[in-house]
Amino acid sequence: MRVTITLCFVAVLGLAPRASAAETPQARPNVLFIAVDDLNDWINCLGGRKNVHTPNFDRLAKRGVLFTNAHCAAPSCNPSRVAMMTGVAPSSSGIYNNGQQWRESPRLAQAVTLPEHFRTGGYTAYGGGKIFHALSWITDGYGKQQNEAKLWDHYWPSATSPMPRPQWPNAADAKRAANGYLRSKPIAVGKEIKGRPPHYFDWAPDDQPESSTADYQVVDWAIGELAKQRDKPFFHAVGIFRPHIPWYAPTKYFDLYPAKDVFLPKVKDNDLADVPSAGQRSIRKAWHRWLVANDEWRGAVRGYLASISFADAQVGRLINALDKSPHAKNTIVVLWSDHGMHLGEKQQWEKFTLFEEATRVPLIVIAPGVTQAGSICSRPVSLLDVYPTLNELCSLPKRDDLDGLSLVPLLRDPQAERERPAVTTWGKDNHAARGQRYRYIRHPDGTQQLYDHRVDPNEWNNLAGDPQFADVIASHRKWLPKSE
Repeated sequence: MRVTITLCFVAVLGLAPRASAAETPQARPNVLFIAVDDLNDWINCLGGRKNVHTPNFDRLAKRGVLFTNAHCAAPSCNPSRVAMMTGVAPSSSGIYNNGQQWRESPRLAQAVTLPEHFRTGGYTAYGGGKIFHALSWITDGYGKQQNEAKLWDHYWPSATSPMPRPQWPNAADAKRAANGYLRSKPIAVGKEIKGRPPHYFDWAPDDQPESSTADYQVVDWAIGELAKQRDKPFFHAVGIFRPHIPWYAPTKYFDLYPAKDVFLPKVKDNDLADVPSAGQRSIRKAWHRWLVANDEWRGAVRGYLASISFADAQVGRLINALDKSPHAKNTIVVLWSDHGMHLGEKQQWEKFTLFEEATRVPLIVIAPGVTQAGSICSRPVSLLDVYPTLNELCSLPKRDDLDGLSLVPLLRDPQAERERPAVTTWGKDNHAARGQRYRYIRHPDGTQQLYDHRVDPNEWNNLAGDPQFADVIASHRKWLPKSE
Protein backbone atom coordinates (compact mmCIF):
# COMPACT_ATOMS: atom_id res chain seq x y z
CA MET A 1 0.00 0.00 0.00
CA ARG A 2 2.83 2.37 0.88
CA VAL A 3 4.43 1.70 -2.49
CA THR A 4 1.12 2.32 -4.26
CA ILE A 5 0.50 5.58 -2.43
CA THR A 6 4.04 6.75 -3.11
CA LEU A 7 3.76 5.96 -6.81
CA CYS A 8 0.44 7.79 -7.02
CA PHE A 9 1.93 10.83 -5.27
CA VAL A 10 4.86 10.90 -7.67
CA ALA A 11 2.48 10.55 -10.59
CA VAL A 12 0.41 13.49 -9.38
CA LEU A 13 3.55 15.58 -9.02
CA GLY A 14 4.55 14.65 -12.54
CA LEU A 15 1.18 15.75 -13.90
CA ALA A 16 1.10 19.02 -11.91
CA PRO A 17 2.05 22.11 -13.93
CA ARG A 18 5.49 23.40 -13.05
CA ALA A 19 6.17 27.08 -12.42
CA SER A 20 8.36 28.58 -15.07
CA ALA A 21 11.58 30.33 -14.11
CA ALA A 22 9.89 33.69 -14.74
CA GLU A 23 7.15 32.81 -12.27
CA THR A 24 9.53 31.72 -9.54
CA PRO A 25 10.12 34.60 -7.13
CA GLN A 26 13.88 33.97 -7.01
CA ALA A 27 14.06 34.12 -10.84
CA ARG A 28 12.17 37.37 -11.28
CA PRO A 29 14.50 40.16 -12.37
CA ASN A 30 15.96 42.59 -9.88
CA VAL A 31 15.98 46.31 -10.63
CA LEU A 32 18.92 48.69 -10.16
CA PHE A 33 17.37 52.16 -10.44
CA ILE A 34 20.02 54.90 -10.82
CA ALA A 35 19.04 58.57 -10.64
CA VAL A 36 21.62 61.22 -11.57
CA ASP A 37 20.64 64.78 -10.66
CA ASP A 38 20.69 67.61 -13.24
CA LEU A 39 22.50 65.55 -15.89
CA ASN A 40 21.87 66.92 -19.38
CA ASP A 41 22.74 65.46 -22.78
CA TRP A 42 26.43 66.33 -22.69
CA ILE A 43 27.51 62.73 -22.10
CA ASN A 44 29.45 61.36 -25.05
CA CYS A 45 27.02 58.62 -26.01
CA LEU A 46 24.27 61.22 -26.57
CA GLY A 47 26.53 63.32 -28.75
CA GLY A 48 25.85 66.43 -26.71
CA ARG A 49 29.42 67.74 -26.61
CA LYS A 50 32.79 66.40 -27.69
CA ASN A 51 35.62 65.58 -25.30
CA VAL A 52 33.42 65.09 -22.24
CA HIS A 53 34.91 62.38 -20.05
CA THR A 54 32.02 59.94 -19.48
CA PRO A 55 33.43 56.44 -20.07
CA ASN A 56 31.03 54.75 -17.65
CA PHE A 57 27.83 56.32 -18.96
CA ASP A 58 29.05 55.35 -22.42
CA ARG A 59 29.84 51.72 -21.58
CA LEU A 60 26.52 51.34 -19.79
CA ALA A 61 24.72 52.63 -22.89
CA LYS A 62 26.45 49.95 -24.98
CA ARG A 63 24.91 47.20 -22.85
CA GLY A 64 21.26 47.90 -23.59
CA VAL A 65 19.00 50.53 -25.15
CA LEU A 66 20.04 54.17 -25.19
CA PHE A 67 17.06 56.47 -25.69
CA THR A 68 18.32 59.52 -27.54
CA ASN A 69 15.00 61.39 -27.52
CA ALA A 70 13.97 60.97 -23.88
CA HIS A 71 12.40 63.86 -21.95
CA CYS A 72 11.37 64.69 -18.41
CA ALA A 73 7.78 65.23 -17.31
CA ALA A 74 8.77 68.60 -15.79
CA PRO A 75 12.00 70.65 -15.98
CA SER A 76 12.34 70.90 -12.20
CA CYS A 77 13.47 68.41 -9.56
CA ASN A 78 10.35 67.92 -7.44
CA PRO A 79 7.64 67.62 -10.14
CA SER A 80 9.90 65.50 -12.34
CA ARG A 81 10.78 63.05 -9.58
CA VAL A 82 7.22 62.87 -8.29
CA ALA A 83 6.03 62.04 -11.82
CA MET A 84 8.71 59.37 -12.20
CA MET A 85 8.00 57.75 -8.84
CA THR A 86 4.20 57.82 -9.07
CA GLY A 87 3.66 57.48 -12.82
CA VAL A 88 1.35 60.51 -12.68
CA ALA A 89 1.95 63.53 -14.92
CA PRO A 90 2.18 67.04 -13.45
CA SER A 91 -0.96 68.03 -15.38
CA SER A 92 -2.83 65.23 -13.58
CA SER A 93 -1.39 65.78 -10.11
CA GLY A 94 -1.03 69.58 -10.03
CA ILE A 95 2.56 69.23 -8.75
CA TYR A 96 4.40 71.83 -10.79
CA ASN A 97 7.25 73.21 -8.71
CA ASN A 98 9.87 72.43 -6.09
CA GLY A 99 8.03 73.93 -3.14
CA GLN A 100 4.95 71.72 -3.23
CA GLN A 101 4.26 68.78 -0.92
CA TRP A 102 3.31 66.05 -3.34
CA ARG A 103 1.11 64.10 -0.92
CA GLU A 104 -1.13 67.18 -0.63
CA SER A 105 -2.28 66.62 -4.21
CA PRO A 106 -5.71 64.90 -4.18
CA ARG A 107 -4.58 62.72 -7.07
CA LEU A 108 -1.46 61.62 -5.18
CA ALA A 109 -2.81 61.34 -1.64
CA GLN A 110 -3.19 57.58 -2.10
CA ALA A 111 -0.82 57.14 -5.02
CA VAL A 112 1.21 53.92 -5.03
CA THR A 113 4.84 54.77 -5.66
CA LEU A 114 7.28 52.52 -7.49
CA PRO A 115 8.89 51.04 -4.35
CA GLU A 116 5.48 50.41 -2.79
CA HIS A 117 4.27 48.64 -5.91
CA PHE A 118 7.36 46.46 -5.99
CA ARG A 119 6.99 45.58 -2.31
CA THR A 120 3.38 44.59 -2.85
CA GLY A 121 4.57 42.43 -5.73
CA GLY A 122 6.96 40.47 -3.54
CA TYR A 123 10.11 42.54 -3.89
CA THR A 124 12.39 44.05 -1.28
CA ALA A 125 12.68 47.81 -1.91
CA TYR A 126 15.56 49.83 -0.57
CA GLY A 127 17.21 53.07 -1.52
CA GLY A 128 19.85 55.65 -0.73
CA GLY A 129 20.80 59.15 -1.85
CA LYS A 130 18.49 61.59 -3.61
CA ILE A 131 15.46 59.89 -5.16
CA PHE A 132 12.66 62.20 -4.07
CA HIS A 133 13.30 65.95 -3.87
CA ALA A 134 13.85 67.86 -0.65
CA LEU A 135 12.27 71.06 0.61
CA SER A 136 14.29 74.01 1.92
CA TRP A 137 17.61 72.37 1.18
CA ILE A 138 19.29 75.72 0.60
CA THR A 139 18.66 76.98 4.12
CA ASP A 140 18.86 73.68 5.99
CA GLY A 141 21.66 71.60 4.55
CA TYR A 142 20.07 69.23 2.08
CA GLY A 143 16.76 69.68 3.85
CA LYS A 144 13.68 67.67 4.72
CA GLN A 145 13.24 64.96 2.14
CA GLN A 146 9.87 64.48 0.45
CA ASN A 147 10.46 60.79 0.96
CA GLU A 148 8.50 58.48 3.27
CA ALA A 149 9.98 55.65 5.29
CA LYS A 150 6.85 53.58 4.72
CA LEU A 151 7.64 53.33 1.01
CA TRP A 152 10.78 51.29 1.58
CA ASP A 153 12.03 48.27 3.47
CA HIS A 154 15.01 50.41 4.40
CA TYR A 155 16.69 53.62 3.25
CA TRP A 156 20.24 54.90 3.74
CA PRO A 157 21.18 56.94 5.70
CA SER A 158 17.43 57.39 6.34
CA ALA A 159 14.30 58.16 4.37
CA THR A 160 14.11 61.71 5.73
CA SER A 161 17.87 62.36 5.55
CA PRO A 162 19.02 60.74 2.30
CA MET A 163 22.40 62.42 1.94
CA PRO A 164 25.25 61.51 4.31
CA ARG A 165 27.45 64.24 5.65
CA PRO A 166 29.07 66.31 4.38
CA GLN A 167 25.93 67.22 2.45
CA TRP A 168 27.82 70.29 1.32
CA PRO A 169 31.57 69.71 0.87
CA ASN A 170 33.44 70.96 3.91
CA ALA A 171 36.52 71.95 1.96
CA ALA A 172 34.52 74.15 -0.38
CA ASP A 173 32.54 75.63 2.51
CA ALA A 174 35.71 76.67 4.26
CA LYS A 175 37.10 78.91 1.55
CA ARG A 176 36.10 81.26 -1.19
CA ALA A 177 35.10 79.35 -4.30
CA ALA A 178 36.57 79.90 -7.74
CA ASN A 179 33.85 82.39 -8.69
CA GLY A 180 34.43 84.54 -5.65
CA TYR A 181 31.31 83.84 -3.58
CA LEU A 182 31.19 82.77 0.01
CA ARG A 183 28.53 80.19 0.79
CA SER A 184 27.56 81.78 4.05
CA LYS A 185 24.27 83.63 4.28
CA PRO A 186 21.31 81.76 2.75
CA ILE A 187 19.20 83.69 0.30
CA ALA A 188 15.99 82.75 -1.46
CA VAL A 189 16.03 80.88 -4.75
CA GLY A 190 16.06 83.21 -7.72
CA LYS A 191 17.08 86.30 -5.74
CA GLU A 192 20.15 88.23 -6.77
CA ILE A 193 22.55 90.44 -4.79
CA LYS A 194 23.94 93.38 -6.77
CA GLY A 195 23.40 91.54 -10.02
CA ARG A 196 25.21 88.39 -8.92
CA PRO A 197 23.71 84.90 -8.87
CA PRO A 198 22.81 83.41 -5.46
CA HIS A 199 25.45 81.77 -3.29
CA TYR A 200 24.57 78.19 -4.15
CA PHE A 201 25.35 78.81 -7.83
CA ASP A 202 28.99 78.03 -7.30
CA TRP A 203 31.87 75.89 -8.57
CA ALA A 204 35.29 74.99 -7.22
CA PRO A 205 37.73 72.10 -6.94
CA ASP A 206 37.09 70.28 -3.67
CA ASP A 207 40.25 69.22 -1.85
CA GLN A 208 38.67 66.71 0.51
CA PRO A 209 39.27 63.00 -0.21
CA GLU A 210 36.88 61.66 -2.83
CA SER A 211 35.88 58.89 -0.44
CA SER A 212 34.56 61.53 1.96
CA THR A 213 32.06 63.01 -0.49
CA ALA A 214 28.37 62.27 -0.04
CA ASP A 215 27.94 60.62 -3.44
CA TYR A 216 30.91 58.33 -2.90
CA GLN A 217 29.45 57.25 0.44
CA VAL A 218 26.03 56.58 -1.12
CA VAL A 219 27.62 54.39 -3.79
CA ASP A 220 29.72 52.63 -1.14
CA TRP A 221 26.50 51.72 0.66
CA ALA A 222 24.91 50.58 -2.61
CA ILE A 223 27.93 48.41 -3.41
CA GLY A 224 27.55 46.68 -0.07
CA GLU A 225 23.89 45.95 -0.79
CA LEU A 226 24.67 44.49 -4.21
CA ALA A 227 27.15 42.05 -2.70
CA LYS A 228 24.50 40.42 -0.51
CA GLN A 229 22.69 37.20 -1.34
CA ARG A 230 18.93 37.72 -1.47
CA ASP A 231 15.96 35.44 -0.82
CA LYS A 232 13.67 37.82 -2.72
CA PRO A 233 14.12 39.95 -5.84
CA PHE A 234 14.96 43.59 -5.12
CA PHE A 235 14.20 47.12 -6.28
CA HIS A 236 17.40 49.01 -5.48
CA ALA A 237 17.30 52.82 -5.91
CA VAL A 238 20.54 54.82 -5.89
CA GLY A 239 20.49 58.61 -6.09
CA ILE A 240 23.64 60.48 -7.18
CA PHE A 241 23.49 64.21 -6.40
CA ARG A 242 26.13 65.55 -8.80
CA PRO A 243 26.14 67.28 -11.22
CA HIS A 244 23.61 69.36 -9.27
CA ILE A 245 24.88 72.75 -8.13
CA PRO A 246 27.08 73.82 -6.43
CA TRP A 247 29.61 72.29 -8.79
CA TYR A 248 32.14 71.13 -6.23
CA ALA A 249 34.07 68.05 -7.34
CA PRO A 250 37.46 66.57 -6.40
CA THR A 251 40.35 68.37 -8.05
CA LYS A 252 41.24 65.47 -10.35
CA TYR A 253 37.94 65.90 -12.21
CA PHE A 254 38.62 69.59 -12.81
CA ASP A 255 42.05 68.55 -14.11
CA LEU A 256 40.30 66.60 -16.89
CA TYR A 257 39.26 69.96 -18.33
CA PRO A 258 42.10 72.51 -18.57
CA ALA A 259 40.54 75.94 -18.32
CA LYS A 260 41.93 77.10 -21.66
CA ASP A 261 40.33 74.16 -23.49
CA VAL A 262 36.82 74.39 -22.02
CA PHE A 263 34.22 74.95 -24.73
CA LEU A 264 31.24 77.27 -24.50
CA PRO A 265 27.75 76.34 -25.74
CA LYS A 266 26.63 77.72 -29.08
CA VAL A 267 24.50 80.81 -28.71
CA LYS A 268 22.85 83.20 -31.13
CA ASP A 269 22.54 86.95 -30.74
CA ASN A 270 18.94 87.97 -30.14
CA ASP A 271 17.99 84.31 -29.80
CA LEU A 272 14.97 85.22 -27.67
CA ALA A 273 13.59 87.80 -30.11
CA ASP A 274 11.03 85.35 -31.53
CA VAL A 275 10.19 83.73 -28.17
CA PRO A 276 6.93 84.99 -26.63
CA SER A 277 7.18 86.62 -23.23
CA ALA A 278 5.47 83.62 -21.64
CA GLY A 279 8.36 81.49 -22.88
CA GLN A 280 10.89 83.76 -21.18
CA ARG A 281 9.34 83.97 -17.72
CA SER A 282 11.93 81.74 -16.01
CA ILE A 283 15.02 82.81 -17.94
CA ARG A 284 17.75 84.26 -15.73
CA LYS A 285 19.13 86.89 -18.03
CA ALA A 286 20.81 88.78 -15.17
CA TRP A 287 22.78 85.68 -14.21
CA HIS A 288 24.05 85.30 -17.75
CA ARG A 289 24.93 88.97 -18.12
CA TRP A 290 26.99 88.81 -14.92
CA LEU A 291 28.81 85.64 -15.98
CA VAL A 292 29.72 87.10 -19.38
CA ALA A 293 30.71 90.50 -18.02
CA ASN A 294 32.94 88.96 -15.35
CA ASP A 295 34.47 86.29 -17.61
CA GLU A 296 33.01 83.50 -15.45
CA TRP A 297 31.09 81.60 -18.12
CA ARG A 298 33.94 79.25 -19.01
CA GLY A 299 34.68 78.57 -15.35
CA ALA A 300 31.06 77.63 -14.68
CA VAL A 301 31.01 75.24 -17.64
CA ARG A 302 34.22 73.70 -16.36
CA GLY A 303 32.61 73.14 -12.96
CA TYR A 304 29.65 71.39 -14.57
CA LEU A 305 31.90 69.20 -16.71
CA ALA A 306 33.97 68.20 -13.68
CA SER A 307 30.78 67.32 -11.81
CA ILE A 308 29.54 65.18 -14.71
CA SER A 309 32.80 63.23 -14.72
CA PHE A 310 32.66 62.79 -10.95
CA ALA A 311 29.13 61.40 -11.25
CA ASP A 312 30.30 59.17 -14.10
CA ALA A 313 33.01 57.71 -11.87
CA GLN A 314 30.44 56.85 -9.20
CA VAL A 315 28.24 55.12 -11.79
CA GLY A 316 31.30 53.16 -12.89
CA ARG A 317 31.95 51.95 -9.35
CA LEU A 318 28.32 50.89 -9.05
CA ILE A 319 28.28 48.95 -12.34
CA ASN A 320 31.58 47.24 -11.49
CA ALA A 321 30.03 46.10 -8.24
CA LEU A 322 26.94 44.76 -10.03
CA ASP A 323 29.17 42.81 -12.43
CA LYS A 324 30.94 41.15 -9.48
CA SER A 325 27.72 40.48 -7.58
CA PRO A 326 25.57 37.34 -7.54
CA HIS A 327 22.87 39.37 -9.32
CA ALA A 328 24.81 40.35 -12.45
CA LYS A 329 22.81 38.26 -14.92
CA ASN A 330 19.35 38.88 -13.55
CA THR A 331 19.18 42.61 -12.89
CA ILE A 332 17.43 45.26 -14.96
CA VAL A 333 19.36 48.54 -14.95
CA VAL A 334 17.60 51.87 -15.48
CA LEU A 335 19.69 55.05 -15.48
CA TRP A 336 17.94 58.40 -15.77
CA SER A 337 18.23 62.06 -14.91
CA ASP A 338 15.38 64.22 -13.65
CA HIS A 339 15.82 66.99 -16.26
CA GLY A 340 18.37 68.68 -18.46
CA MET A 341 20.46 71.79 -17.90
CA HIS A 342 21.11 75.15 -19.57
CA LEU A 343 24.65 76.50 -19.40
CA GLY A 344 24.10 79.80 -21.18
CA GLU A 345 21.91 78.64 -24.05
CA LYS A 346 18.92 80.98 -24.39
CA GLN A 347 20.71 83.18 -21.77
CA GLN A 348 19.53 80.63 -19.19
CA TRP A 349 21.25 78.76 -16.36
CA GLU A 350 19.89 75.63 -14.69
CA LYS A 351 16.59 74.23 -16.03
CA PHE A 352 13.05 75.72 -15.70
CA THR A 353 12.22 76.08 -19.41
CA LEU A 354 10.49 74.02 -22.11
CA PHE A 355 13.48 74.15 -24.47
CA GLU A 356 15.43 71.03 -25.44
CA GLU A 357 18.28 71.86 -23.06
CA ALA A 358 15.97 71.63 -20.06
CA THR A 359 13.80 68.65 -21.04
CA ARG A 360 16.14 66.18 -22.77
CA VAL A 361 17.62 63.59 -20.42
CA PRO A 362 19.80 60.49 -20.56
CA LEU A 363 17.74 57.30 -20.30
CA ILE A 364 19.40 53.89 -20.51
CA VAL A 365 17.60 50.57 -19.99
CA ILE A 366 19.26 47.16 -19.80
CA ALA A 367 16.83 44.27 -19.46
CA PRO A 368 18.38 40.78 -19.62
CA GLY A 369 16.65 38.62 -22.20
CA VAL A 370 14.81 41.61 -23.67
CA THR A 371 17.26 44.27 -24.83
CA GLN A 372 20.07 43.89 -27.33
CA ALA A 373 23.44 45.40 -26.46
CA GLY A 374 24.26 48.59 -28.30
CA SER A 375 20.69 49.43 -29.28
CA ILE A 376 19.74 53.04 -29.94
CA CYS A 377 16.15 54.32 -29.96
CA SER A 378 15.34 57.76 -31.32
CA ARG A 379 11.59 57.58 -30.69
CA PRO A 380 10.25 60.30 -28.34
CA VAL A 381 9.76 58.86 -24.86
CA SER A 382 9.02 60.25 -21.41
CA LEU A 383 10.28 59.43 -17.93
CA LEU A 384 6.61 58.75 -17.19
CA ASP A 385 7.03 55.63 -19.29
CA VAL A 386 9.49 54.03 -16.86
CA TYR A 387 6.89 52.96 -14.25
CA PRO A 388 4.71 50.98 -16.70
CA THR A 389 7.87 49.58 -18.32
CA LEU A 390 9.21 48.14 -15.08
CA ASN A 391 5.72 46.97 -14.22
CA GLU A 392 5.64 44.89 -17.40
CA LEU A 393 9.22 43.65 -17.27
CA CYS A 394 8.81 42.42 -13.70
CA SER A 395 5.32 40.93 -14.21
CA LEU A 396 3.77 43.06 -11.48
CA PRO A 397 0.00 43.60 -11.31
CA LYS A 398 -1.14 45.97 -14.03
CA ARG A 399 -2.06 49.49 -12.97
CA ASP A 400 -4.73 51.64 -14.62
CA ASP A 401 -3.68 54.90 -12.95
CA LEU A 402 -0.42 55.51 -14.82
CA ASP A 403 -0.01 58.26 -17.42
CA GLY A 404 2.92 56.74 -19.28
CA LEU A 405 3.22 54.00 -21.90
CA SER A 406 5.37 50.90 -21.52
CA LEU A 407 8.66 51.04 -23.39
CA VAL A 408 8.87 47.26 -23.71
CA PRO A 409 7.94 47.29 -27.43
CA LEU A 410 10.84 49.71 -28.01
CA LEU A 411 13.16 47.66 -25.82
CA ARG A 412 12.48 44.68 -28.05
CA ASP A 413 12.56 46.69 -31.28
CA PRO A 414 13.99 50.22 -30.98
CA GLN A 415 12.55 51.06 -34.42
CA ALA A 416 8.97 50.14 -33.49
CA GLU A 417 6.35 52.76 -34.30
CA ARG A 418 5.39 55.21 -31.57
CA GLU A 419 2.99 58.01 -32.39
CA ARG A 420 2.73 59.83 -29.06
CA PRO A 421 5.26 62.63 -28.43
CA ALA A 422 6.92 63.23 -25.08
CA VAL A 423 5.01 65.90 -23.15
CA THR A 424 6.77 68.14 -20.63
CA THR A 425 4.87 70.51 -18.34
CA TRP A 426 6.29 73.60 -16.64
CA GLY A 427 3.41 75.12 -14.68
CA LYS A 428 -0.31 74.95 -15.29
CA ASP A 429 -1.32 74.95 -18.98
CA ASN A 430 2.33 75.37 -20.03
CA HIS A 431 3.40 72.38 -22.12
CA ALA A 432 5.86 71.14 -24.71
CA ALA A 433 5.32 68.17 -27.02
CA ARG A 434 8.55 66.74 -28.43
CA GLY A 435 8.02 64.44 -31.39
CA GLN A 436 10.43 62.64 -33.68
CA ARG A 437 11.24 65.83 -35.57
CA TYR A 438 9.52 68.84 -34.00
CA ARG A 439 9.18 70.51 -30.62
CA TYR A 440 5.89 72.31 -30.08
CA ILE A 441 5.29 74.59 -27.07
CA ARG A 442 2.01 76.16 -26.02
CA HIS A 443 1.72 78.69 -23.21
CA PRO A 444 -1.27 79.56 -21.00
CA ASP A 445 -1.92 82.76 -22.97
CA GLY A 446 -2.15 80.81 -26.22
CA THR A 447 1.22 81.87 -27.62
CA GLN A 448 3.22 79.14 -29.31
CA GLN A 449 6.66 77.98 -30.38
CA LEU A 450 7.65 75.37 -32.95
CA TYR A 451 11.14 74.12 -33.80
CA ASP A 452 12.28 71.74 -36.54
CA HIS A 453 15.10 69.65 -35.09
CA ARG A 454 16.04 68.25 -38.46
CA VAL A 455 17.45 71.63 -39.50
CA ASP A 456 17.45 73.59 -36.22
CA PRO A 457 18.81 71.46 -33.35
CA ASN A 458 19.54 74.59 -31.29
CA GLU A 459 15.94 75.80 -31.50
CA TRP A 460 16.91 79.19 -32.85
CA ASN A 461 14.02 79.72 -35.27
CA ASN A 462 10.44 79.76 -34.00
CA LEU A 463 8.20 78.54 -36.85
CA ALA A 464 4.88 78.84 -35.03
CA GLY A 465 3.83 81.92 -36.98
CA ASP A 466 4.32 80.30 -40.38
CA PRO A 467 0.97 79.08 -41.82
CA GLN A 468 2.62 76.18 -43.66
CA PHE A 469 3.24 74.48 -40.30
CA ALA A 470 -0.39 74.62 -39.14
CA ASP A 471 -0.85 70.87 -39.62
CA VAL A 472 2.37 70.11 -37.72
CA ILE A 473 1.17 72.25 -34.83
CA ALA A 474 -2.23 70.56 -34.82
CA SER A 475 -0.68 67.09 -34.83
CA HIS A 476 1.36 67.92 -31.73
CA ARG A 477 -1.23 70.04 -29.93
CA LYS A 478 -3.73 67.16 -29.82
CA TRP A 479 -1.46 65.35 -27.36
CA LEU A 480 -1.36 68.14 -24.80
CA PRO A 481 -3.40 67.65 -21.62
CA LYS A 482 -7.03 68.61 -22.18
CA SER A 483 -7.85 69.58 -18.60
CA GLU A 484 -6.07 70.07 -15.29
